[in-house]
Amino acid sequence: MAAPAVPVTVKEAIQLKTCGVNPQCISFTNLTMESEKYVCARESGTTNNVVIVEVNNPLQPMKKPITADSALMNPTQNVIALKARVENENGVEDSLQIFNIDQKAKIKGHDMEPVVFWKWITPKMLGIVTNTAVFHWSIDDANAPVKVFDRTANLNGNQIISYKASEDMQWFTLIGIAQGDASRPALVKGNMQLYSVAQQRSQPLEAHMAAFTTHQVPGNAQKSQLVCFAQKMVQADGSVVSKLHVIELGAPAGQTPFTKRTSELFFPPEFADDFPVVMQVSDKYGVIYIVTKSGLLFVYDVETASPIYRSRISQDPVFVGASATSVGGLYVVNRGGQVLLITLNEAAVVPFISSTLNNLELALSVASRGNLPGADALVMPKFDMLFNSADYKGAAELAASMSSLRTDQTIARFRGVPTQPGQSSPLLQYFGACLQRGKLNKLESVELAKLVLAQNKKQLLDTWLSEDKLEASEELGDMLAPTDSDTALKIYVKARASPKVTAAFAQRGEFDKMAQYCSAVDYKPDYMYMLQALMMKDPASAVQLAQKISQMTPPPCDMGAIADLFLQRNMIREATSILLDLLKGDDESQAALQTKVLEINLVTYPNVADAILAQGKLTHYDRPRIAQLCEKAGLYIRAMEHYTELADLKRCVVNTHSIDPQALTEFFGTLSREWALDCLKELLTFNMRQNLQMAVNIAKEYTEQLEIHSVVKMFDKFESAEGLFYYLGYFVNTCEDKDLVYKFIEAASKTGQIKEVERVTRESDHYDAERVKVFLMEAKLSDARPLINVCDRYEFVPDLTTYLYNNNMLRYIEGYVQKVNPKQAPKVVGTLLDLECPDDFIKTLILSVRSLLPVAPLVEEVEKRNRLKILTQFLEHLVNEGSVDPQVHNAMGKMLIDSNQNPEHFLLTNEYYESAIVGRYCEKRDPYLACVAYKRGNCDAELVDCTNRNSMFKVQARYVVERMDADLWASVLTEENKYCRQLIDQVVSTALPESKNPEQVSVTVKAFMTAEMPHELIELLEKIVLQNSAFSNNPNLQNLLILTAIKADASRVMDYVNRLDSFNGPEVGEIAAGNELYEEAFAIFKKFDLHVDAMKILLESLEDLDRGIEYARKVDLPEVWVQIGKAQLKVGTPEAVKAAIKSYIKAQDGSDFVDVIHAARQADMYEDMVPYLLMVRKNKKEARVDTELVYAYAKINDLAKLEDFLATPNSANQQSVADRCFGEGLYEAARLLYTALSNWGCLASTLLKLRMFQGAVDAAKKANSPRTWKEVCFTCLEEGENKLAQLAGLNIIIQADELDSVSEYYQANGKFTELIQLMEAGVGVDRAHMGIFTELGILYANHMADKLMEHIRLFSARINIPRLITTCNHVALWPELAYLYRCYDEYDNACEVMMKHPDAWEHVVFKDVCVKLANADLYYQAIEFYLREHPTEMTNLLGVLQSRLDHSRVVSLMRKEGKLAMVKEYLLAVQGANLTAVNDAVNELAIEEEDHAALKTSLDMYDNCDQLSLAVQCESHELIEFRRISSYIYQRNARWQQAIDLSKRDGLLKDAMEIAAKSGDATIVDELLDYFIDQGNKECFSAALCTCYDLLKPDEVMQKAWLKGLSDWVMPYMIQVMRDMNGKLEILMKDKADRNEEKVNEEKERVAAEMNSNLYAQLMPAALPAPPMPGMPGYEQPQPGYGQPQYY
Repeated sequence: MAAPAVPVTVKEAIQLKTCGVNPQCISFTNLTMESEKYVCARESGTTNNVVIVEVNNPLQPMKKPITADSALMNPTQNVIALKARVENENGVEDSLQIFNIDQKAKIKGHDMEPVVFWKWITPKMLGIVTNTAVFHWSIDDANAPVKVFDRTANLNGNQIISYKASEDMQWFTLIGIAQGDASRPALVKGNMQLYSVAQQRSQPLEAHMAAFTTHQVPGNAQKSQLVCFAQKMVQADGSVVSKLHVIELGAPAGQTPFTKRTSELFFPPEFADDFPVVMQVSDKYGVIYIVTKSGLLFVYDVETASPIYRSRISQDPVFVGASATSVGGLYVVNRGGQVLLITLNEAAVVPFISSTLNNLELALSVASRGNLPGADALVMPKFDMLFNSADYKGAAELAASMSSLRTDQTIARFRGVPTQPGQSSPLLQYFGACLQRGKLNKLESVELAKLVLAQNKKQLLDTWLSEDKLEASEELGDMLAPTDSDTALKIYVKARASPKVTAAFAQRGEFDKMAQYCSAVDYKPDYMYMLQALMMKDPASAVQLAQKISQMTPPPCDMGAIADLFLQRNMIREATSILLDLLKGDDESQAALQTKVLEINLVTYPNVADAILAQGKLTHYDRPRIAQLCEKAGLYIRAMEHYTELADLKRCVVNTHSIDPQALTEFFGTLSREWALDCLKELLTFNMRQNLQMAVNIAKEYTEQLEIHSVVKMFDKFESAEGLFYYLGYFVNTCEDKDLVYKFIEAASKTGQIKEVERVTRESDHYDAERVKVFLMEAKLSDARPLINVCDRYEFVPDLTTYLYNNNMLRYIEGYVQKVNPKQAPKVVGTLLDLECPDDFIKTLILSVRSLLPVAPLVEEVEKRNRLKILTQFLEHLVNEGSVDPQVHNAMGKMLIDSNQNPEHFLLTNEYYESAIVGRYCEKRDPYLACVAYKRGNCDAELVDCTNRNSMFKVQARYVVERMDADLWASVLTEENKYCRQLIDQVVSTALPESKNPEQVSVTVKAFMTAEMPHELIELLEKIVLQNSAFSNNPNLQNLLILTAIKADASRVMDYVNRLDSFNGPEVGEIAAGNELYEEAFAIFKKFDLHVDAMKILLESLEDLDRGIEYARKVDLPEVWVQIGKAQLKVGTPEAVKAAIKSYIKAQDGSDFVDVIHAARQADMYEDMVPYLLMVRKNKKEARVDTELVYAYAKINDLAKLEDFLATPNSANQQSVADRCFGEGLYEAARLLYTALSNWGCLASTLLKLRMFQGAVDAAKKANSPRTWKEVCFTCLEEGENKLAQLAGLNIIIQADELDSVSEYYQANGKFTELIQLMEAGVGVDRAHMGIFTELGILYANHMADKLMEHIRLFSARINIPRLITTCNHVALWPELAYLYRCYDEYDNACEVMMKHPDAWEHVVFKDVCVKLANADLYYQAIEFYLREHPTEMTNLLGVLQSRLDHSRVVSLMRKEGKLAMVKEYLLAVQGANLTAVNDAVNELAIEEEDHAALKTSLDMYDNCDQLSLAVQCESHELIEFRRISSYIYQRNARWQQAIDLSKRDGLLKDAMEIAAKSGDATIVDELLDYFIDQGNKECFSAALCTCYDLLKPDEVMQKAWLKGLSDWVMPYMIQVMRDMNGKLEILMKDKADRNEEKVNEEKERVAAEMNSNLYAQLMPAALPAPPMPGMPGYEQPQPGYGQPQYY
């Protein structure tokens, strides 16, 4: 038989190395796992990161660039806690911070004393351990960590590895480890501190790991708080004791205490120094998991501390773990990066405990706690035993713990047990045990409710329901519905009894909740039935329900039918409400319903129909039908809205007495223009007086639609001036149509609305003034104001004056002039003069206006008619009043000029007249007076024009010079002015010589310059400057004279320079040079001692270097020599450069050192440059100077001076010079420079060029740069300096990024041996990395294959295995390839390699690989491989693969190969699976081997085979035992006759009798008896009667024996028959006697029943107290507001 399956499952959940976690960071200090959700690893080195791996999604790790000493992920949230060491004013502290990763926000932070250990003890609380105390830090507030307790002395000097808290946060354990005792230093010592919050004290203990849990002790109301801890201690005698303790903490008073348990932890000898590092308790299964550092797993039962399982689960050390609460297991992490998940194998654990451990009690306990399968066969016998022994309490507790026993049969059995006096009913004990365990199932809940309700103890049900102790069902709800509808509804909801739930909600009127419930559970109730029921009881609720139905999309039933239901009961309003709710969507498919709701309301409630139509939400009803009904109901507007014929509209529109005017107006807006006009005409035709105002209002509202001209035409047709007045008056203020405004004026005039006529003519701008003027004159209105408005606005003043004068309306003339528009008085006066109006009226009219009268137009009008004298009195009056109006004084001046009354005095003294007007008036009379007037008013153009026309040039010249106006000068000094020459002559000869004002001279000169008249200007200036005038020494004039000569007559410049001394030499010289007058410029600069400028002229303009050198020697100034040097540099020849250097040295000027250096470098004159640079260096500290000096020393190979210079302080860019020297091959100079710079890398390169290899290596050590080391290495390798090359190479290959380049260079140069030696040396260095080991492996594989296996065995953990696998596969190193595949956990590939290449095969290794294969097909390929190559090891291989194989496939394979006998041991081992193929194979082998006992055993234990074929095969076997087996098989298959015939054939008559008795068939027995009689076998006949006694009838047997003469042989049978008959008679007699006592027994039963009923008062056992009743202590009345039930 096969061994039982392993009770614990261990699988790899994650491989952290494949998730991007650095293998070096997989350690206790770098990696944490706080829960089954996250693994958090902290990477440190060149970059600091925190890698967060989610267990359920390991392929997408989260990497954060965080620098911290520790990182903890929250057990449930995406929150991380970080710790880092900081230095502040308090010294060295740890900074703790908590961040929410999702929100990217900091939750809180705190700095405190150094923390040695911390851990999340709850999702909201961190436990923090320092060197002296333990703190708790909550993330729900802003408080700092709170101290909880101090550490005990036994933890001093310990490394803290664990801190845990109990579920109720009342107990805490702190675990630390320390160095072992001197007698056993290898065994780490464990210390524990147990702290009680309630007692505020600690207890030190020895333990390596601990965990808290709770356990339900039978009979206790509360769970017991337990602590489990494992300890491994060295005793005084040197022995080691390892134990597990389970102890209760703080047992509550009145409860049965938990019995302390202790069990031994057995460590195998090879794990003698191992110790526990992880301990977790599974609340799901009630077991303790303990994992040691070396990977040893212990599983113990919590309740009894009994060992269940032990196995090694990890080859690598385990250092951390976390509880896997969801699966009842735990996770552990080992140093290899594996995250292992350990869980119980639910299908195998109970069978394992019961069979392997042979502990039925423990198996039942574990099965009941975890509800595990496999205990049914164990439970039922125990239950029967307890029940039959009247231990009903034990039976009840057992049944309550096993779901398979909680059936109606069990309840029936407990119900059938009579209740003993003074004891609880067994049924109630059963229910109590189930309630104590948790929740009752459906059947139990109903049965318990029956008992409780029968005793009127409903409050118990309420309590259990609130505690969720009862399973909701429809039957339970039905029981409670009559008495408590609220509770019943809750139960219906929980049980999803949808019909009952909806009915209950409907009865309550809670339709919202009903709809919510139906939507939640996807249930569709019968709404029609519910509506009909509600209409009879509560119509309002029916309406609410119907409305809810209408709101559903789509409605679950026909809403038309629902409406009919309401209409049948004359519930029109309700039906309307429902239909309107339904029709909110205005669906076209609901047209009939829309029509219906309107029809019923138009007939019964027209106002409701009107409101519905007003909303406009219904659009698909029968509009013609509704229109007719609206007209009948008097809703004419609604009717017109629905009619589509004009005749219908006209019929309705005249009913204005019943139509709201506003509504009618709005309706007209929906009509076309033609229909609207027709309807308006119909209104006016029907009753103009009544409907005129309404028609006007409608026309006003829709003017744009109806077109204003059409409306006007309509009113004209009806000759309604009033209509036109009111209609046009609405928009005449904004109207721009002249005809319409005229129409309004005409209508207003006809209706006597003179004020409106006056207003419109005054305010409107949009009418034909001429037409209106004519109409008003013809209308001859009594009020002339409208005509005055028109004529005043549109300049019809003469017409107006004429009309008013002719119609004798003089007062309107006076009023117009005085009040309306005094500015038009001149036109009125002129018209009156034309009409020969009396002068007195005119003078009076003028004087009445006076100051308001515009003088200029009046003078013009009077002047045109030669009547100026009429204004004399008016003008004098104004002047006397102090008027300063220019127009008044202009008129006075004109009068004085005409009268010749001293006009020049007036022109010179009067301040108020306008010069231009008066001057123009004087020109024809006296030009001189005109010039006087023009001059007084600065009328330039007029004066110039007047003087030109009258040849008055002297007056003009004096005026222009005195005026000093640039614009005036510009206007007269133009070529277009034909009088310009005459003017210039007068200016030069008269005006300017007379002037003593410098400003006038200056302006005049500027004017000539501006006019670009250089010759005239020279003429003018020579007269001023050269002829001893007041302005002869004026510098500006001298400058101007020379400059003008420069531009106009260069031949005069030299003369002016020599004659004049007051001009500005530098500026004039520059201008002369700019005009290429170089000799004149040189003369100017020389005259004013401007030597630099003079030298510039010589060198740059005249380009005469020799003359410049002569001039420099003459003046001998440094700045002049600098100019010479610059000029020489520009020449660029070596001789010139050399001369330039000397010039600069003479000048002692180094400002142009950059150009000098550049020129000297181009000319390669470094020796000449050295003294110049030394000179420059004295005056200024420039890095460029020092740099070039260093380079010059190098170029002239003056290394001594170079070395001396480098020893002194300088600012040279030595690096650039060194690089230049190196590039130009000046290696010795470069060596000096690089040495001075301490640039060891470049120095090494230089030394390599100088073949100083040892020095290069020394320099490379100081540089310590990969590039330098590579250069040294490669150069030394090329030069044969292998030792130095190796020394350099070691410093390169420790850099992983540089390894490949070194390897490629060596191999490209064929230096394979040297490369291997380099890599072998690199393996031994401290900084050796994976790349070195991998590269060495590849080199071994390619060049020294014999060394590869040893290499990979030693360094497999530090090799890049995939890369080396590729190489080994390429060079066919199969043993090494197989080994690498095993190291890389590629067991499938390793297996294939060993099968394909026998030289890679090893039996033990191959077995280990096969166990770990992922591809199941490889199992069978391995079997075929062993059949071919290693058949002797087949059994061993199959034993290893037994649990992983498809046994049927193996049998088929072995049968195909004819090797079944080879695997007999395997077949027997797996036959426990009871597979057909295996059983057939085993049976086949038993027949071949003639082992009938084995065949019989196989058939008895494993019946899954082809039994009939086997029976046929055995039936013809030569051995009788096989034929008996054939008969046995026929019996098992109910083929009794075949079995009997076979037994009779073999003479096995006893077997035949037993078969007949087993068959239970009387016919078969009768045939067998006949056979014995026929054979004369009397003994067998008599034996058959006894054997088949139960199947025979005594009368038939007696008859058969008497007929055959066998009466004696039948007597034993008859004796037995008589004995049975007597026994039955005795039973009948006893039964009769018992009936006589029936009445007495009935009375006893009644008394017993009464006693039984009294026992129900104590319904539940003491472990489940009933809730308090009213009047009892602890009972409280329900609080207000909490009476309504909550359903979801």
